Amino acid sequence: MRLALLIALCVLPAAAADIAVLQSGARLRAQRIERSDSLYVLHTAEGRIELDAAQVASLEHENEPTAAPPPAFAPPAPATPADPRALVTEAALRHGLPPEIVHALAATESAYLTGAVSPKGAIGVMQLMPATARELNADPASVEQNIDAGARLLRDLLLKYQDQPNPVSRALAAYNAGSGAVSRYNGVPPYRETQVYVERVLARYWKQVNGSPARR
Repeated sequence: MRLALLIALCVLPAAAADIAVLQSGARLRAQRIERSDSLYVLHTAEGRIELDAAQVASLEHENEPTAAPPPAFAPPAPATPADPRALVTEAALRHGLPPEIVHALAATESAYLTGAVSPKGAIGVMQLMPATARELNADPASVEQNIDAGARLLRDLLLKYQDQPNPVSRALAAYNAGSGAVSRYNGVPPYRETQVYVERVLARYWKQVNGSPARR
C-alpha cells in the first residue's frame, strides 16, 4: 500500500508554506503537501502526516516571504523538537491508558501537529482550550504539557463514564463537546461534528488494535 502510494503521489506545486484547512476548521502548516487518490500527505519539520482526503476542506499556499538579512553571527543550532508520537505513547502509559486510544484521539484532533489552532481557540496536538488547560494546570503551548494534559483529561472522562452505557463514546463526546452536553442528552449529543468525531476516533483505535469495526 505504501509503495503504491509513493508511486501514485501527485506532487502539488511547492510554496513557502502549504496549509491544509481541515473540515473542523483547524489549519495545518506544512513544508510540502502531496496528493493521492484518497490521501493528502503533509511533509513538516516534524515528519510525515497522512490525512484522509475527506478530512481536508481546502488547501492554501503562502507566498515566499522576503528574505531577512543574514545575522551578524551564527545562531546556535535549534534543539531537536520532541516527537509528538513518542510523547503520546509515554503519556498514555503514564496515565494507565491504552496508547492506541490516545493516538487515535491525537490523530483526529490535530494529526499530531503541535502548532494546530482551531477557530475556537483550541491549541496543539490534543486541541486543548485555554480554560481547560488552566484547569489541568498545563501550558497548552508546551507540547509535552499539552499531550500529558490531554491524556489526563481523557482518563478522567473514561473514569467518569465507566459505569454508564457506551462509556468510551461518552468520554470521547465529552472531550469534544463537553460533559454538560453528554449529561444533557444522556449520551453522545446529536451534534453532527461530535458524532463524526467519535466515530473517527473509534475507527482509528480499532484499526490500530486489530482492524476490527468500531465498537463503543
